[in-house]
Formats: sequence, C-alpha cells, structure tokens
Amino acid sequence: MPWKETSPMEERMKFVVYYLWHEWPMAALCREFGISRKTGYKWISRYLEHQEPGLADRSRAPHHHPQTVSLTAQQAILAARVAHSTWGPKKLKVLLQRQDDSVRWPSASTIGDILSRHGLVSRRRRRRTTQRYDRPLRHCRNANDVWSADLKGWFRTGDGARCDPLTITDNDSRYLLSCQTVATNSFVAVQPVFEAVFRRYGMPVMIRTDNGVPFATTTVGGLSRLSIWWLKLGILPERIEPGKPAQNGRHERMHRTLKQETASPPKASLRAQQQAFDRFRHEYNQQRPHEGIDMQTPASRYQPSDREYPNILPEIRYPDDMMLRKVHSQGDLRWMSRQIYLSVTLAGEWVGCRQVDDHLWDIYFAHIRLAQMDTYAGRLKHLPQPPVRRKNTKPNMDNNQQKV
Repeated sequence: MPWKETSPMEERMKFVVYYLWHEWPMAALCREFGISRKTGYKWISRYLEHQEPGLADRSRAPHHHPQTVSLTAQQAILAARVAHSTWGPKKLKVLLQRQDDSVRWPSASTIGDILSRHGLVSRRRRRRTTQRYDRPLRHCRNANDVWSADLKGWFRTGDGARCDPLTITDNDSRYLLSCQTVATNSFVAVQPVFEAVFRRYGMPVMIRTDNGVPFATTTVGGLSRLSIWWLKLGILPERIEPGKPAQNGRHERMHRTLKQETASPPKASLRAQQQAFDRFRHEYNQQRPHEGIDMQTPASRYQPSDREYPNILPEIRYPDDMMLRKVHSQGDLRWMSRQIYLSVTLAGEWVGCRQVDDHLWDIYFAHIRLAQMDTYAGRLKHLPQPPVRRKNTKPNMDNNQQKV
C-alpha cells in the first residue's frame, strides 16, 4: 500500500471541515492536529472570511518599511541618471544632495539597486584572463640571461598615424636591443623584429613579458604563437603577474625615459618617429651613463649571446615516458576514439602526455604543463591557479623602480 501524502493546505481544510461539522471540541481538535487553540481559531477565522484561499500562507514581509525610498525620491534619482548617463551612484548621490539637502537620500548602493531595477545599469562583460605564470621570476646574473620585451603604449604621430613601438632590452646590462615600430600587435608583425634581433645578438635564455597580446593568450598555459616559437628555439617565456608592471621595472623605467626623449611631443610622421627612436637607442646604449650599473653605459657591459639563431626551426623533444599526440587544425587531439579540445593556438604541434592515474594524464608542450586530461570524462581539467605571490619586502632590482 503506498504511503499517503498530504500538504499543509489539505490539513488546514480538513481541520476546518471537522470543526464545522461540530463533531470535535476545539481543544480536542487542536490536540489532534498538533496546533495551539490560537492557531486553530486563526484558520477558522480566515476560512469564514475568505473561504479556501484564506488558508494559503501569507507573506511575512512588513506592510511598511521605515527605510523605504519614496516614489518622489526614486523619480529624482532616475531623472538624474538620464541627465548624466555615465555617472555612477556615488556621483548621483552628491548631485542630488547639492540640489536638495533637506531630503534624506538613500545610500549609493541603494541608488545602484534602483538604477538596476529600471534597466539603467549595463553589466560589464567578464573578461577572460590569462592563466597565471606559476614559476618564480628568474634573477639575471649575466648578459642574455633574461631579456624583457613589451609593446609600449601606442600614440599618434603628427600626421595622425598610429605608432606602436616594440622594445627589447637585456636586463643585466640594460642594453636596448631594439625599439621598432610595428604595424599591429600580431605574431606576423612582431616575429620578424625578434628574428632580426636574434640574428644580430644571438638568443637569450628567457624573455620576460606581460600577459598581453602577442606574448600570451587566454588558452591553456597562456601560450601564444610567439611564445610557442620561442619554446621551439629553446627560449623560456616568463610572464609577470597581471597588473604588476613593477616586476618588469627596469624595462618600464626605460619606457618612461624613451617617452620623454622621443615622444613628448610626438614627431611629425612614423618615419620621423622611427628616426628619433634610432637616435635615442644609440645615445642610450653608447653615451648615456646608467645609475643602475654604476654610471657605466649599457654597451660597455653587454656582449652578444653565444646561442646563435638556427637556420632550421628545431622540433620539441619529449622524454621517453611520454605519449605524443599531434594537435589537429581545429585545436583538438585524438585520444582512443575521442576528440578532446586543447587549443587552436597549438594546431599542428606535438604535445606530450604523461600518465598520473588510471584515467588522468598531464599534457605538456615542451616543459610547460598545460592541463590535465580526464580520459573517462573525455575532457580537460584546467590546472588550479597558483596563489598570488606576496610582495617582497627586501630590495629587489626587478621589483622596484629602476634608476636610469
């Protein structure tokens, strides 16, 4: 026999029916239903007044709230927002107080809620972030240990042309290896600049950059086409923490000097601006004393790298304990009978897979662990983000403003 199901409404209706039949005294009826006599009389009164709908639960919200914003105040808030469509709740509150300080205007958060309810607030799009670099930044001890690269903030020359300077420096000697304008921030535009620098000065051990294009992407491992090319050349890309330009302080300090000397104000054309960059680079390297290196010139401390740029791009080699898979043109790799998406940035590249459990495999490109593959579920498990590194309280020439 199935269990009998009931509901509060059914029990209340049954209680009323028993009472109206006069078969039960109120005290005994309330004991039978497990309620107080006060509650029993309440349900009887509601039924007699509203019939069956009166037995439904009512809202416990108060009928009046002392902090309720009046309709007049809400209309004033909405009118102020329409008149100043880009102002936020804090500014609107100050404006309203100036207009009428006799009114007790609500808090900025309440004003924001009112604007949101009336559709006057547009939500910001959530930006995808680059996977955080999980290794400590390397301290340079010799020339070509660590280079820094960045796209200095763009500006327009006198003829209205957009100028995007790509700068590359050696962190140990402060030698400015290149300051070259590029057409865009794409791999196709910046790769020839790096290739020319590698052919002239050799290759470094590491290159430090920020997390922007073209140095990083929001795909697994934060790899971009540029960093993949560096890894094939045996150059390790390292990235500073997002929003922490001081971790590349030497390069950022050079940018400030570059702007003062060459772009304040900008030159008349891109050609004239590039000529100014070239003159600055020669003076900065050959003549200008640098306080960070005991008033020597960068050229006096820099020596080209003995790692020559190869004529043929080498392929990545993996340890023997890894299984190799090639990433298809759509960014996925085949595992048994499944297609598992990895990254379209790695299309055409070989990745290494190392087993860590019965159904879990770590996926590597070169030495970089990209993600973990769950072969049972047929999907990737993104690696947990490393904790944010605490600010170093000791003096660090890479984490503090550098002298030039």
